[in-house]
Amino acid sequence: MGTVVRCHIRGVLAVFEAGFRDELTSLGYTSSSMEWKVNEASRLSRWMTVRRLSPRDLDDARLAEFFTEFAASRKGPTALGRFGPLLRFMRLRDGGVSDPVAEPGAFDGLLGSYREWMTGQRGLAARTMDRYETTARRFLRLYTHESADVDTRLGSLTARTVIDFLLAEAARGLSSGSLGVRACELRSLLRFLYVRGFVDAPLAGAVPPVPGWKGATVPPRMSYKQVQALLDSCDRTTVRGLRDFAMLILLARLGLRAAEVAGLRLEDLRWRDGEVVVRGKSRRTDRLPLPADVGDAVVQYLRKGRPVTEARTVFVTLVAPRRPLHPAAVSQTVQRQCRRAGLPPVRAHALRHALATNLLERGVYLPQISQLLRHADLATTSVYAKVDYPALRELAPAWTGSRP
Repeated sequence: MGTVVRCHIRGVLAVFEAGFRDELTSLGYTSSSMEWKVNEASRLSRWMTVRRLSPRDLDDARLAEFFTEFAASRKGPTALGRFGPLLRFMRLRDGGVSDPVAEPGAFDGLLGSYREWMTGQRGLAARTMDRYETTARRFLRLYTHESADVDTRLGSLTARTVIDFLLAEAARGLSSGSLGVRACELRSLLRFLYVRGFVDAPLAGAVPPVPGWKGATVPPRMSYKQVQALLDSCDRTTVRGLRDFAMLILLARLGLRAAEVAGLRLEDLRWRDGEVVVRGKSRRTDRLPLPADVGDAVVQYLRKGRPVTEARTVFVTLVAPRRPLHPAAVSQTVQRQCRRAGLPPVRAHALRHALATNLLERGVYLPQISQLLRHADLATTSVYAKVDYPALRELAPAWTGSRP
């Protein structure tokens, strides 16, 4: 294994090096990753020194200027976020850099008000609000251009504007389900704009319904052997494999959603009771039995794979800074392991469907499956009757009047 070369910050930011190293250590950076961060900080410091800038001169404009030059000198994609640990550390220190984030303007203030409205009036979960805010930002940026006169530009919105935006979303190739979600998000924003007086007309009614019929599609189907092959594809001799196997078995055996796996907290594992607390949709909390194989997989990850971190979620990122895993990362893990197992890539929800269909094949009744999947309405579970092919084969001759 190669020797890690120690780097130093030269120039005006040199005074931050010792504290910055302590900060990186507390965030869980390895020795080699720490030197990379220190080296990048040194590049920024040297750039500032040449231009005779002090730490307090590092504002939005200066940072953007540096990053443009930095990105041009790098091969491959790069992102400003790689300097986040340094900038956050500098802001927290007395006498450090002034916050390089500009004061929120009218555009950001509008989005902030929208989020407060979703919290106070709608009571939406944080993940849902993030999704709604993303759509709102794209829509508002397109039609207000983040200008100072946001109120004036919003006053010129029309039903045609709303329809054009949704048509542009459809042209991106979204499925009918995803397009329906986008329409719902857009209606929410337009209701807010009307209630708060930014628009004169209730434009939410101008959002057209998305064609689609409930129950028109058949749920994705994975056999028991395919699910087992997916689980077996995890290399449990590695930290990543231990973590991924624990996540996959929770999805496959308990039918958890990706967000539920990502949101699982250490205190949700009630070992003495043999239960796990699941925080699901609509802020619903359920307690499920913890099967022995699932519990063993989680224990092996906690003992041998989970890094030391202050995060209380069970699953955290593999690289520093250690932080809770995002639900999208859970689905990405399923897709990655599908490719490794030689299976068609699917998302995390496919394992939930697989559990339901496999239980149905084994003779488990729909009400029992509904309880396991924690469906609020049995009609949601009834969709799996369409994949009970043996029963459908028996029903088809009687329905058509023909003989088997």
